[in-house]
Amino acid sequence: MISRRPRSSEPAAAEASAWANVLVRRRLLHTAVLAPTGQWLVQNRPDGPVRVLLGPADVIALAATIQHHTRTMRPETR
Repeated sequence: MISRRPRSSEPAAAEASAWANVLVRRRLLHTAVLAPTGQWLVQNRPDGPVRVLLGPADVIALAATIQHHTRTMRPETR
C-alpha cells in the first residue's frame, strides 16, 4: 500500500463536491449527491446499490481509491 502524508485539515464540502463532480464527469461513478444531512449518496452503476458516505473525508477517500485503482490497472507505457 502506498503511504500518504496525513492531511493538515479535514476536507471541506467544496473539495468533496469538486471530486464528486470529476468522478461523475469522467464516468468513474454514475452519480454522487450531497444529502441535506451532509452525507453523500453514491452509485457506481445506474442499476447498482446506493452507498452512503458519511462526509467529505469519505468522498476524498473514495476518489483516492478510484484514482489508485485506475492507475494500477493501466498497462505500463514506458
